[in-house]
Amino acid sequence: MSFERHSDHCSGPRLYTVGTMSDRLDCHYCRAALQGKKYVEKEGHKCCVKCFEKICANTCAECRKPIGVDSKELHYKSRYWHDTCFRCAKCYHPLANEQFVAKDNKILCAKCTTREDSLRCNGCHKQILPGGRNVEYKGSAWHEECFICSNCKKAIGAGSFFPKGTDVFCVTCHEEKFAKHCVKCKNPITTGGITYQDQPWHGDCFVCETCHKKLAGQRFTAVEDQYYCVDCYKTFVAKKCSGCNNPITGFGKGSNVVNYEGHAWHEYCFTCKKCSLSLANKRFVRHNEQIYCPDCAKKL
Repeated sequence: MSFERHSDHCSGPRLYTVGTMSDRLDCHYCRAALQGKKYVEKEGHKCCVKCFEKICANTCAECRKPIGVDSKELHYKSRYWHDTCFRCAKCYHPLANEQFVAKDNKILCAKCTTREDSLRCNGCHKQILPGGRNVEYKGSAWHEECFICSNCKKAIGAGSFFPKGTDVFCVTCHEEKFAKHCVKCKNPITTGGITYQDQPWHGDCFVCETCHKKLAGQRFTAVEDQYYCVDCYKTFVAKKCSGCNNPITGFGKGSNVVNYEGHAWHEYCFTCKKCSLSLANKRFVRHNEQIYCPDCAKKL
């Protein structure tokens, strides 16, 4: 159950004016002449009192009768009352000028909001007084000081918390017990973060070893547990092809590599020095730091 405590008088502006016509004019609804008679103007239309009460007047939420021109009207949340009908649903005390409580679509005076009707704290099981500071979560309510962390037992109050089953945890305890920790800085990852090879990282920690550019969403290369962007890998880490002397990155056209006695070539660079025949996956002869096919080697 929820309560709303109010101290205003709930009176609203009437949407019509009352006057007496001196010039010729007819009622908007029954077309009766209004000259010299009391009339009502509502939403730009003038009508006689009878038509207003029959067609336009609001209906009292208590007595279900129209609220006529001569009655004082009160309203609260799209409901309307005669001022004499706005009273406590239990003791019928008039509430037009007094504090009231809205509960289950009923209007109650403060005295009739009994202990049995009030919310009870899920922590201490004592009454939560209407208007008191409380926390509501999953259909239950607590005094702010009774809404505590399941781990450290400190009051969470109106602060942030994390639910876990039937328990609730303050931000600090949730981070310590459940949050993933970055493999680089070892601090908890509270929002966002990325995963690489089943290991969690802060986005700001997963960066190039050389230029410190963020690598999330970018092409990169891992070398002995260190990570490099493509540019830094080419410049500082990658081996140079013994054929063209350009870096061997493992990307694109140069993804296939030939290694031999500590030297490396792009596959497309591993060709006979004399006839340019591709020697990848073929027999070859190395002579004076150059490679040759067997036929060309015989002619040296």
